[in-house]
Amino acid sequence: MDRNRIKVQDFLARVPLFNSMGPEELSRIALGTTELRVERGDMIFQRGDPCEGFHQVLYGQVKLSFTSSSGVEKVIELIGPGGSFGEALMFMGRPYIVSAQAMEDSLLLHVAKPAIYREIASDPEFACKMLAGLSQRMHGLMCDMESYALRSGTQRVAAYLLKEVPEQGAAQFTLPTTKAVLASRLSLTPEHFSRILADLSAQHLIAFKGRTIDVLDAAGLRDCAG
Repeated sequence: MDRNRIKVQDFLARVPLFNSMGPEELSRIALGTTELRVERGDMIFQRGDPCEGFHQVLYGQVKLSFTSSSGVEKVIELIGPGGSFGEALMFMGRPYIVSAQAMEDSLLLHVAKPAIYREIASDPEFACKMLAGLSQRMHGLMCDMESYALRSGTQRVAAYLLKEVPEQGAAQFTLPTTKAVLASRLSLTPEHFSRILADLSAQHLIAFKGRTIDVLDAAGLRDCAG
C-alpha cells in the first residue's frame, strides 16, 4: 500500500465514526476516501451539485449556507474539526441544497457513497453510528428552529456566547468567524447582532474588541439567555 493511502488511514482513525475500526476496515474505507485541502474562501461545492459522498472536517472551518433570490445569504451551520456534512443527502440521492465554503484553511476527507454502503451492509454497528450522527444533526437543527421561533435575539446571542466559555467563572475567547457570518447563523442582521453585543457590554456582562470577547459575568449572561 502506498504512503498516501496509509496517511488517509491515519486520518480516518481520528474520526469518531471510524475510530473503532481495525486496519482492514480502515483500508476498505480509505479506498473510497479523498483528502481535500482547501484555502480560506474556496468553495467546496455549490447548491445543486450532485452529492456523491460526505465530508469530514479534520481541521479548519466550513460554512454551509444558501442565498435567497434577493441575494441575502443565510448561514445554516458552521462545521469545525470533527464535524461532518452531506450524509443525509448522500443517502437520499439528492443534490446539495446548500453551498459549502471554507472559512479557514481546512483539511477535509471526502468519503464516497459506495465505501459507506459497503460498510453498512457488513457492519450493523457502523450503521448505528451513522444513524446516531444523523439523529444528532437533526436534533441540533430542531433546537435551532425552536430558538429562532421562541427566543429573542438577545437570548440567542447570550446562549451562543455561553457555549464558548466554561460554566463557571470569566473567560476570554475569539469568535470563530466574522460577526456578519455569526449574525446570519443566529438569524439576525449584522446591525442587530452588533447592537446586542453593545447592550451586553453596557450591562458589564461582556467586553469585546473586534472578535475578542471577554465574559465578565457568566451568571448574568445565563440570565439573559433565559
